[in-house]
Amino acid sequence: MRHAWRATAPIRSGSRLFPFHAVALAVTACALMIAAGAQEGRRPAPGTVIIPSTNHVSAEDVGVRAHTNIRLVMPPDLSPAELPPYAGFGFETPASIACIYRVVTPIKGCNPDSTTNTPDGGSQSIAVVDAFDDPNAAADLAFFSSQFGLPFDSAKFKVVYAGGTKPGTDSSGGWELEESADIEWAHAMAPHAMLYLVEAKSDLVNDMFPAVRVAANLVRCGKTSNCPANASGKGEVSMSWGTGEYPAEINDDSIFTSTNVVFLAATGDASGTSYPSTSPNVIAVGGTATARSLYTGDLIQEIAWSDGGGGLSSFEPTPAYQMALPAYRTQGVRATPDVSANANPNNGYWAYDSYPIAGADNPTNWWWVGGTSLSTPLWTGIINAASAASGHFAASSQAELTQMYTDYANSATYHADFWDITYGACNFYSGSFSGGGFDLCTGLGSPKGLGGK
Repeated sequence: MRHAWRATAPIRSGSRLFPFHAVALAVTACALMIAAGAQEGRRPAPGTVIIPSTNHVSAEDVGVRAHTNIRLVMPPDLSPAELPPYAGFGFETPASIACIYRVVTPIKGCNPDSTTNTPDGGSQSIAVVDAFDDPNAAADLAFFSSQFGLPFDSAKFKVVYAGGTKPGTDSSGGWELEESADIEWAHAMAPHAMLYLVEAKSDLVNDMFPAVRVAANLVRCGKTSNCPANASGKGEVSMSWGTGEYPAEINDDSIFTSTNVVFLAATGDASGTSYPSTSPNVIAVGGTATARSLYTGDLIQEIAWSDGGGGLSSFEPTPAYQMALPAYRTQGVRATPDVSANANPNNGYWAYDSYPIAGADNPTNWWWVGGTSLSTPLWTGIINAASAASGHFAASSQAELTQMYTDYANSATYHADFWDITYGACNFYSGSFSGGGFDLCTGLGSPKGLGGK
């Protein structure tokens, strides 16, 4: 499905002008495969939601190949000389997201056009694991940081080849977009953390899982292998990708255990569950949507995103930290997500990616992106910033999750540390609903400040 695009007169609200196309974007966007855009030989219309081919995995690839969880919205024709945030477009900046999630002192409405207070925290290390090589990763991260006023030290960013040699690139550009968005938004929330981009040779699970071990070693001791038991490094490993659940996944859960390392993974951008987010040793990150006013761009409320992923695992039993949840929620198995954050591409994030994306020519290289591929590095950065602020980095993912679910049992503590998302539906047939407390659409909710993380 394609929608015609035409310029219209802007809508006036008080003394503020908002282009109609910014208002219409959320209600006219439609899904389009990148492959389809390339086949037609035409640029997708502005406002089109593009789902990269790297998001899709065939049935025979379940447990064999990983897929991304990123979506992008085709922006209108803007001059390459201009830079975001463009007035009248309510897409999230580091400052507006940090405002919503109380990483910085908030202002009313957390409007992307007027919120300028950016994060300035983080320490120790974050490792982002992705597939293939993004040759422009360092330059894109530096440009993104400069545009939004984020601290950036080139010495605190390093690309590491998990297999020892530089991987090839992904011809579709889907994984390169994934890598750019991952590192930019992890860095945005914790700009003073050492940031590693660990590139697996391919998107095969047999390459991705060893890359996770490399990432954990980098977090703990700054090198790829032979990390001593007494290594003092601490931090997080972010995995915005996943594969369908498979019976032998329980045997792989040990991959996500490493002293002083917290692992996070996306639940996926569709109904159903995804591994490794269902592992009891991983924080499963789902998606929400930031509902903004059509007239002012101010935040109205945060709601569930229908494509946020998650649900009940087919193979993993209920972990100890979820035993406090009502039995009807878990039904004896691992329930995901644990937490969530904005992931709806129709009100997504700015990301800068200069590597070509098939079927989506864009001279500015600025994209509007969403998906649980964004909420995952976001949560990774916030946990790092929170740990740096408190001086306490969790000893493991299970320790971090145990703390979150223990705090959940205390209503006052829970509501001080999480935004409880109470509106919206998700999953097959929209059969799961957001409500008070933990639910299968948003888990415990989205981050509210640096406490309890």
